[in-house]
Amino acid sequence: MNVVHGGGRPGGGTARTAGPVRRVAVTGVGVLTGLGEGRAETWRGLLDGRSAIGPVTAYDPASLATRLAAELPDFRAERYAPRKALRMTTRNDQLAIAGAALAVEDAALDLAEAGYDPERAGMFVGGNKEISRPEHLLNGSLAARREDGTADLRQLGERASSAFYPLYFVEGLQSASLFHLSHAHGFKGANCYYHGTADAGLTALGRAFRSIAGGESDVAVAGGFDDAASWWVMTKMDGLGVLTTRNAAGAAAFRPYDRERSGSVLGDGAAFLVLEEWEAASRRGARILAQVRGFGAAQDPELVTPHPAGEPLAAAVRTALRQARVAAGEVDYVAAHGCATRLGDVTEARALTRVFGADGGTAAGSVKPAAGHLVAGAGALNAAVCAMAIDSGALPPTLGLDDLDPQCAGMDWVAGSAREARVRHAVAIGRGLEGQQAALVLSAPGRQA
Repeated sequence: MNVVHGGGRPGGGTARTAGPVRRVAVTGVGVLTGLGEGRAETWRGLLDGRSAIGPVTAYDPASLATRLAAELPDFRAERYAPRKALRMTTRNDQLAIAGAALAVEDAALDLAEAGYDPERAGMFVGGNKEISRPEHLLNGSLAARREDGTADLRQLGERASSAFYPLYFVEGLQSASLFHLSHAHGFKGANCYYHGTADAGLTALGRAFRSIAGGESDVAVAGGFDDAASWWVMTKMDGLGVLTTRNAAGAAAFRPYDRERSGSVLGDGAAFLVLEEWEAASRRGARILAQVRGFGAAQDPELVTPHPAGEPLAAAVRTALRQARVAAGEVDYVAAHGCATRLGDVTEARALTRVFGADGGTAAGSVKPAAGHLVAGAGALNAAVCAMAIDSGALPPTLGLDDLDPQCAGMDWVAGSAREARVRHAVAIGRGLEGQQAALVLSAPGRQA
């Protein structure tokens, strides 16, 4: 279930039911993954077929069943914000700061120079942050231990004022990234934080699209982030049965749609886009990479066990295509969820073939075996992949897909190596752990319904 923290102008949360009035341009892509920092480096790594997955090194994972992750070994938050501004941030927040900064830099965006009103500049963020820094929680919790090791809340109450880090609760606010990003870039308009898994960042992008298309905002930064390879998230996900335990296989353990798939591998990262009203972006001479055309969402009531036919996901995709006024047969690429779970991949393949047909006419693939599963940032990364595919005319391969499961057949899965392709329209998918389904349609610049 998504937890939404919102702000901005009254009525900012209402969704449009009619087609968009204003065109929405993608002018910047900021991606931070184990493959690299920035659009060019990450895209080169994806097309080259590299993987950032390897043994966990940030902490001792010996107690975990899954000991693989796609980490960020060289990440330094000081590259993106002053030390003073980082004092009340968690690593999770720092990934968001980096992703947004990379997107703004890629768009060459300066609100004042572009003539944008800061009160019409929106910020929409998706994340999976739950707590302050884990070490602060652990240090404070020790104050509640009796001599026999059991918890004593009365004892904690007596000592908590000195046991916990003074800014523990402020630092741990889920939606803190909204403040940090808005403060860093001067955005004062509509804003919202979405808490969840792969759907969260994609939903943030859908909300940003609607904000600009409906006239609420003129420019927005939107996307998702997660420190999914961290000790906290890994221990939470480790027992759910969604991660592979084939540690000895290394990067080859992540095999979406393959007969031998056994689950995901988590990864740290962030993916943000800069969206602008088309005419405003054109006036400032921005390079337009793609345009956002439609967004759709649906809920699978089966929760962790997905609908066997994938109908809720199919409904979300159909809604996005209908709003975009794009026929299914016009879509050239789908940046699929591809989490490599037994049921997840089958139900996704069934959903996509229900929409696009089972004749293999639509290309599709997953970048998770390369970048890791970014959890709350995964759907936003798929949107970034669509924008980069449209702009570059190339499709990244799905690593680990060596022997297609017949139950996942029907799409033209991009496997083995990257391929050149003219992408007119693309669809990004994001599926939440508790049944959320989201889809975003992006198109090549110049294409308009």
